[in-house]
Amino acid sequence: MWLSCLLVLPAKAAADELARRVLILANASDAGSMRIAQHYAEQRAVPVANIIALKLPLAETIAWPEFVAAIWQPLQDELVHRAWIDAIPMSLKDSAGRKKYAVFGHRIAALVICRGVPLRVSHDPSLEADRPPFKGRDIFRTNAGAVDAELALMAANGSYPVSGFVQNPLFQNLRPTALELAQVIKISRLDGPTVDEANALVDQAMAAERTGLLGRAYVDIGGIYPDGDRWLESTATQLKDLGFDLTVDRDANTFSEVARFDAPVLYFGWYANDLNGPFTLPGFRFPPGAIALHIHSYSAHTLHSAREGWCGPLLARGVTATMGNVYEPYLPFTHQPQLFLRALASGFNLVDAAYYSLSVLSWQGVLVGDPLYRPFAVSNAEQLEKNSALPAPLAPYALLRHMRMLESVDHSDDALAFGRKALGEQPSLVLGFAVAQRLRAAGDLSGAAQALTLSLPLPAFRPDEWALARDAANLLVALDRPAQGEAIYRTLLREKDLPRELRLSCQREVDAAAGGSAKNPPPRR
Repeated sequence: MWLSCLLVLPAKAAADELARRVLILANASDAGSMRIAQHYAEQRAVPVANIIALKLPLAETIAWPEFVAAIWQPLQDELVHRAWIDAIPMSLKDSAGRKKYAVFGHRIAALVICRGVPLRVSHDPSLEADRPPFKGRDIFRTNAGAVDAELALMAANGSYPVSGFVQNPLFQNLRPTALELAQVIKISRLDGPTVDEANALVDQAMAAERTGLLGRAYVDIGGIYPDGDRWLESTATQLKDLGFDLTVDRDANTFSEVARFDAPVLYFGWYANDLNGPFTLPGFRFPPGAIALHIHSYSAHTLHSAREGWCGPLLARGVTATMGNVYEPYLPFTHQPQLFLRALASGFNLVDAAYYSLSVLSWQGVLVGDPLYRPFAVSNAEQLEKNSALPAPLAPYALLRHMRMLESVDHSDDALAFGRKALGEQPSLVLGFAVAQRLRAAGDLSGAAQALTLSLPLPAFRPDEWALARDAANLLVALDRPAQGEAIYRTLLREKDLPRELRLSCQREVDAAAGGSAKNPPPRR
């Protein structure tokens, strides 16, 4: 206990020191924005004095003159006044009307922007510039972009042109120098369709930091450009190496609403205009700590809609962190998922990982979530030590991850033995299905059927389990247990909200199973 205290105290001291260097920007004209700021400060032990409240417009989109007058200049002046940015004012202004400072650095760990602060700056034709290296390329003449992406350069030494983008010195930079760090203020946003959903971002992050990530991983490949598919293939490889039970979809379409999609704690995919597929199932919710990234040009065009785009709908369904674009970014200038995951898995917090994975600033990208969130703070080994204390519906995923990790080092027999023992102690559909699949592959059909039977004590399934339950029913039929498979199908068919495609499939399969059951009735007891 004494040794544990010695190890924990420095970590806590470091976390406290980091929290003291977090600033929070809220809209003083929006009561909800102030609630979010206060809640975040309380939960993460950020000093209340670090909340900066400005009276701002309530719209998500703002024009450049308004952005400079209402947000940029008052915030920059306040940060310099409070010595968060070390700078000397000059008598000059740039082309956008911003005061010029001679900047020597800053001491800000992260800037948290709360719901209610405008999201996007619209294009201003009067500020267009055909500058190198974009000369003659009209697509980069725009100065429309994300408020957050502009504010990230508030401590840059010297003004920057607002048309086009600016290279991010932290991109793929594992050991940035003090000078490189001084050029960027890392920004994350607590936002969403409602105030409660924005507040939940820190609550869910802190809950996941106590338990570690619990759930499965999903990667949706098959987009419109080869580079994006390569990114996602690399992401899938990393997830497999991390031990997550994984589904990879390489079809041109996104995940179907009838695809297996239970407990998606990690999701990376592309390419659809609006949220679709299993995310739209009634009652669908992400597990605590979930991170989801769907690459799309306008995924964060608004964060206040639960139906439009991707980021807002993901937040409405309980995701803990996501990223997106407010206007067309072009693929190379979006957050790269394989870099983002690599940084998180190596111990980076959310905001550091996001800036590691984004090549440009003064552009279209936004990060939504608690910047201090560390999803890999708890290892799988630590999850196993306290498995009985983990949330009951999600605890089996820690056991399944351990099985995957054993298999990754060629200990398949040990993995199966572990899974069978765990299933006997904690019956669950997800673990039972995994054990049954392995027993079937080993030729133990009776054992596979027994494992599945042991894992089906419940009279109903959650919406995110519907596809898994159907897979279990299919497996039981294949294992010559048609009556047991039929029982699962009929349980699913009693769900009034079952998607039409899944209902039709279950009906066909239950009819086939019923025929098999009639030919092979279960033995009498």
